[in-house]
Amino acid sequence: MIIDSLHNAKKYYSLHANFKKAFEFVNQNDISQLEEGVIEITDGLKVIVIAGQGTTKEESIKGFECHDKNIDIQIVVKGPETYAWKPREKCISPNGDYNDEKDVRFFHDKPDMFFQLQEKQFTILFPEDVHAAMIGDGQLKKLVFKVKI
Repeated sequence: MIIDSLHNAKKYYSLHANFKKAFEFVNQNDISQLEEGVIEITDGLKVIVIAGQGTTKEESIKGFECHDKNIDIQIVVKGPETYAWKPREKCISPNGDYNDEKDVRFFHDKPDMFFQLQEKQFTILFPEDVHAAMIGDGQLKKLVFKVKI
């Protein structure tokens, strides 16, 4: 997992070929004005624009998840937003089977920690990062880039 601000995004371009494209998309668009939905950027890279009411920690961790085929870059547009996190290697209680079509695996495990991101901050969540999000008060808006491994 990586946590940083958009100001430092260039540091991560070399981690994956599509990271640079994802952050360039952010720089070339007024992200506060993007409509909810999915935008296909290029092969192996899309962004999901999500807006909604923040939820409680207890409600959010019902969707404690990780992915096998994608890396998430989650950018807070309107927040703050709190995240739950635990390393996948420590998760021992699956919540159902892996859904290949949606690339998601859920767990009943409790998070090891919570962290909060402010507007224009991001987290990069790799397949080994089990996470839950949208924790907060009021309206939240975020971008979730799906970067195919």
